[in-house]
Amino acid sequence: MKTKEKVKELKSLTVSELEVRDRDYRQELFNLRLRQATGQLDKPSRLRELKTDIARIATFLNQTRRKAA
Repeated sequence: MKTKEKVKELKSLTVSELEVRDRDYRQELFNLRLRQATGQLDKPSRLRELKTDIARIATFLNQTRRKAA
């Protein structure tokens, strides 16, 4: 999925949906790091992708919370 599409999709989500997605991505990142440590990681690029997506979600969550305050 392209960056602009991801941003549009994230903007359309509610705060609770963003929090759920953040938790899921962090869990996946943890699992991938375990695989990397044991040498079983197939796509190392997925680590960078997940980190970027987590940062995007955190940004949207902060923006939404600041607007509400």
